[in-house]
Amino acid sequence: MLFKPRPDAALRETSHGEILQRETWRDEFRATLSLAWPLVLTNLVQIALATTDMIVVGRLGPTALAAATLGFNLYLAVHLFGIGVLTATSPMMASAIGRKLHMVRDVRRTFRQGLWTAALIALPCWVVLWQAEAILILFRIEPELAAEAASFMHHLQWGLLPSLGYIALRSFVAALERPAWALVVTGFAFVFNILANYALVFGHFGFPAMGLVGAGTATALSNTVLFACFVVVVTRARPFRRYALFGHWWRPDWPRLRTLWRIGLPIGATIMFEITVFNAAVFLMGQFGTAAIAAHAIAIQIASTSFMVPMGVGQAATVRVGLAYGARDADAVTRAGWTAFALAIGFMASMSVLMLAAPQLLIAAFINVNDPANAAVIGLAASFLMWAAIFQIADGAQVVGAGMLRGLQDTRVPMIYAAVGYWGIGMTLSLLLAFKFGFDGVGIWIGLAVGLAVVACAMIGRWMRRARLGLVPAN
Repeated sequence: MLFKPRPDAALRETSHGEILQRETWRDEFRATLSLAWPLVLTNLVQIALATTDMIVVGRLGPTALAAATLGFNLYLAVHLFGIGVLTATSPMMASAIGRKLHMVRDVRRTFRQGLWTAALIALPCWVVLWQAEAILILFRIEPELAAEAASFMHHLQWGLLPSLGYIALRSFVAALERPAWALVVTGFAFVFNILANYALVFGHFGFPAMGLVGAGTATALSNTVLFACFVVVVTRARPFRRYALFGHWWRPDWPRLRTLWRIGLPIGATIMFEITVFNAAVFLMGQFGTAAIAAHAIAIQIASTSFMVPMGVGQAATVRVGLAYGARDADAVTRAGWTAFALAIGFMASMSVLMLAAPQLLIAAFINVNDPANAAVIGLAASFLMWAAIFQIADGAQVVGAGMLRGLQDTRVPMIYAAVGYWGIGMTLSLLLAFKFGFDGVGIWIGLAVGLAVVACAMIGRWMRRARLGLVPAN
């Protein structure tokens, strides 16, 4: 007679399996959270770097602030593109670590070509940024203001290469799931940036008062310190020494360089599509008066700060999915992706509730809500925040969805989604609602919200079809 397990034994086996499954998801949640929170804080500190510069320059007067804003936005365009391309180093290194075979050599090869990529981006961008005055005049900026912005740029731009080198280093420590080092180094650079601005802009600690160009110099020096400190960490700290990242870094590795650009170029383009549509919204808002511009600036700053959390979770998703992808573990890929998605959506849902329930509390951080002269700005900012609250979940879904797909080294189709969603649908709808149907600034925000929702649905839809599309390796 064949042995048949007793019903209570079968029940015990089923319960044990369910417990193991719950523990596996719980472990993934803990791993993702421990990886994500330093990345989130690092992103917030990096925003604080730029905010510090604007606060210091603002004390020099409105003309200096306008010149710095123009110069920094021009710099930001090429900087974000470079960050996008170098983001490819993160899933590539994570996949190598998950695969384990030749892990140290593969990680080192990817990092070295990340440095090459940083140089290949920075060198031509330096030439372009040196022509900042001519570029701004083409955009009908007043010649005097364009000249001042160019002077600021000629000092700021030298921080581009070390800043991109820092991105490659941050990807390395994140792939090893040790992102706290990035937070420590970025925090040190933030303190240095405050002191450097104080010394060079206003002339303290024995330095001459350089004014606006001092702010550009301080930021470039801060980026250099950021990179240099990180180099010391990865060459001296025990967890990183064995990778010998900078050994023979000058040797080209054309196959690896091509792979990095094949994955990274679409990421850079995706970021550019998103950033440029929001930059265009600022110019469009200028058609509706000063109050609309100020209200838009407040609402977008609140939304951007909130966005740093799902952005950090998306970066963690890239690493966790990349590790599982390299290990050819489809189940782990699923757990890593959906865990990050749940974390991001949970946070953004809470932010939506806060924006809807207490908009004036958030607006009060930027403007005196008790001053009757600010009534128009406050009213518009509150209406914009309502739409920001609506697209919070979509914004979180699209950025973490992109991070999940990057972990699978899937970047080309998501780039197309971004182009169509942000510009083909979002910007078109913004223009129609704002100018044809008379919704003014609110129409622009509705278009942005719809564009984000379209991209989010496309990204998550592709993630859900990953097995059918052959994006996930078989176990």
